[in-house]
Amino acid sequence: MKFELSAGQATAVRCDVLIVSLFQQQKVNTPLQAEDAAGVHRLIHEFARANPDCAKYGEVNAVSIVPAGQAKQILILGLGGKDSLTLDKLRAAAAIAIRAARKFNPNSVAAVIPKLEQFSGKRIVQSIVEGTKLGNYQFLYYKTEQKPASQIEKFLLVNDAGQDNAALKKALTTATIIAESVNFARDLVNHPSCYITPARLAHYAEEIAKTEGLEVEILDIPEMTDLKMSALLAVARGSAQPPKLITLKYIGDKDNAELFAYIGKGITFDSGGISLKPSADMGDMKGDMAGGAAVLAAMQGIARLKPKANILAVIPCAENMPSGCALKPGDVINSMGGYTIEIITTDAEGRLLLADAVTYARKLGATRLIDIATLTGACVVALGDVASGVITNDQDWCRRLFTAAEHCGEKLWQLPAYEEYKEQIKSDIADIKNSGGRKAGMVTAGLFIEKFAAGTPWAHIDIAGTSDITAIKGYNPKGATGVSVRTLIQLALEN
Repeated sequence: MKFELSAGQATAVRCDVLIVSLFQQQKVNTPLQAEDAAGVHRLIHEFARANPDCAKYGEVNAVSIVPAGQAKQILILGLGGKDSLTLDKLRAAAAIAIRAARKFNPNSVAAVIPKLEQFSGKRIVQSIVEGTKLGNYQFLYYKTEQKPASQIEKFLLVNDAGQDNAALKKALTTATIIAESVNFARDLVNHPSCYITPARLAHYAEEIAKTEGLEVEILDIPEMTDLKMSALLAVARGSAQPPKLITLKYIGDKDNAELFAYIGKGITFDSGGISLKPSADMGDMKGDMAGGAAVLAAMQGIARLKPKANILAVIPCAENMPSGCALKPGDVINSMGGYTIEIITTDAEGRLLLADAVTYARKLGATRLIDIATLTGACVVALGDVASGVITNDQDWCRRLFTAAEHCGEKLWQLPAYEEYKEQIKSDIADIKNSGGRKAGMVTAGLFIEKFAAGTPWAHIDIAGTSDITAIKGYNPKGATGVSVRTLIQLALEN
C-alpha cells in the first residue's frame, strides 16, 4: 500500500473509498469544505443528524447513497469527543477504518486529515499512516485459499485545510518506515519455528545490513567458545539447530561516544528443555524470539530514518530443546561475565542468553543497555497484554525510555528493583541461580540480567504479555504485535 498526500478538496479525489471523520458535538462542519458542490458535505450532515451515534469513537458507517463525485463509497468514522482524543486513539481509529474499507475490496482509499488544535499536523498524519498500515496487516504467507480478492494499492491523505504539505510529507515517510518495520517484526514472529531458525534470523540480519548499509557480524559456535559464552552455548546444546549471535551496528553520530545497545532475546523455539513445558499452547513458543525480532526490525527502521545516534544491536539466537546433550536442572555453568550459574530450571533459559549478550555488548563499548525479551509468565500475570514490564538500574535512562514509549503510545510499567529481591536468586553452590521461584518472578528475572550489566545504565523490557494477542485490538492484529519496535526507533530519534 503506497501512501500519498493530496492538497485540495476531497470531492476532487478519485478513489474507491473515501473516509471522513466526525467528532461528537460537531455542528455542521465536517472536515470537508462547506461549499462542496458535489453534495458530500450535505449528505454527511444529513446522515449524522439521522444517526447521532455515528460520531461515537470507533463507529464506522457506510453512506448508502453516494452523490455524484469521484468516490465510489463513503465511510464515516466516529472519533468521539475532540478533547478525549489522543494520538494513540487516532492511530487505532485509522486501523478500524482501513479494516472496514477493506470489506469493499478497494484498490484505492482516501481519508481527509482531521483538524485537531491540540496536535500538530505532522503528529496527526504520522498517527493516521501508522494506524492504517498497522491495521491493514495480514499474515497470509501460508494461505493457499481464501486470500483477499484485491489489495489496497494506494492510500491518499487529503490535506484540504491548507497545512504545510512538505512537513506532512516528511511525517508520512517517517510513519511508513516505522510501520513497515513493525510489520516486519510481526512477520518474523508469526512464521513457524521450522522456518525461523537461528540461521534464518542471521540471514535476515545480513540482508538488512547489506541493503541498509549497517555493520554486521555473525558469531558461530567456535567464536562463541573463544569468547567463553558458556551460558548461551549451554542453552543451545540440546538442539540440532546451531546457535548464532547477531550484531548489527548503526553509526549516525561519529563525534558522539554514546553507544546504545539494543539486546533482543532470540529463542526461536522454547520447549522448556528438560524442564519441559506443558503441551497445550507450546506451539506459541515459536514467538519466544519476539525480543530479537523487535531489535532486528528496529535496526531496519533506524537505518532508513538515519537519526543522529549510535546503536548496537545484539541478538543471541538458539533453540531450547530436550536431548541427551541438553542442559539439566542442577547443573552449574559458567558465563562470559565470569559468574557461575546454578540451573534451577532449564525453562529459565532466556536470561542465560541475555547474560552473555549483555556482557558482549559491554565488551563492544556500549554505554547504555536495553534488553527486550518474552521473559516471564509472571509479567503476563501482573500486566496482561496491556503493558510491558520494566526493570532498571538507572532512573534517568528509564525516564528516556518511558518518554519514547509514551510518544508512540506503547505502555510500559516499571517494577521495583529492591535489594531484598536479590536474595531470591542467591545460590548455595554458585554465584547466582537462574530462578528465584514464583514470587516476584519478573523482578528476579530482570535482576539476574542486571548483574551482568555491571553498573552500566540498563533497562529490561519484558514483553511476554504484549508480544502476541489472541484477538484484534486497535491497530494490533491477532497474533504478533511487533511491540517495542516503535519505542526503540523513537529512542534513537530522540537521542
